[in-house]
Amino acid sequence: MSGGMNLNLIVWRQENAGEPGRMMPYKAENISQDMSFLEMLDVVNERLINEGKRPIEFDSDCREGICGACGIVINGQPHGPKRGCTTCQLHMRSFKHGDTIVIEPWRSRAFPVIRDLVVDRASFDRIIQAGGYISAKTGSHADANAILVPKDDSDKAMDAAACIGCGACVAACPNASASLFTSAKISHLALLQQGKAEAKARVTRMIERMDLEGFGNCTNIGECESACPKEISIDMIARMKREYLKAMFAPIPQQKADAAG
Repeated sequence: MSGGMNLNLIVWRQENAGEPGRMMPYKAENISQDMSFLEMLDVVNERLINEGKRPIEFDSDCREGICGACGIVINGQPHGPKRGCTTCQLHMRSFKHGDTIVIEPWRSRAFPVIRDLVVDRASFDRIIQAGGYISAKTGSHADANAILVPKDDSDKAMDAAACIGCGACVAACPNASASLFTSAKISHLALLQQGKAEAKARVTRMIERMDLEGFGNCTNIGECESACPKEISIDMIARMKREYLKAMFAPIPQQKADAAG
């Protein structure tokens, strides 16, 4: 590790949601440019543990940009300076020797801090539970050609389904809106034939849950699209609004609404 980078870290430390937090300075020494950002934090934490101090808490799981567990605001940018990249995929070659790096958690009332850089994103789970599913019968797998889907629709559905639910869109939005996340989860089902039967109930219930969780309104600033590690387009938000308008002008039959609940 000789000849590695030395960095100055300013990290948000907070015991829990009920306690005030503050920024604390740390040194990251002899850091290889081939390390990921989370590996750099691992090195800092190892030193803190050896010194008898509490390590910096942060979330991670797959460390392959798939699960969406990692999520840190780095120098004011969710997931850091590299576009289309999660925190765990960000490498230290994006920084240089002597840099000061400011590290914070996602900032949103709907994402209360658990400790340090870890936030509670269960509000996303509750939005999914409100309607992000289809009530399909189980059984043997249907033949691939049994339900014909236009290529354009299937491509758009796959683009929407790429959302990993990391919350970067919320952290980037000045309004802390969850519209990009919610619209992606609505769109990938609304575009496919299997999701159309429950489309009206789905969009209504998911938007209502999003508002209930305390996320802000979308004002089409576009920061969410820029911060999304999967580069999901804000076209999804426009589609969600169209689906919502259709649902408003075609009320859901009461028996179907009851069944969905």
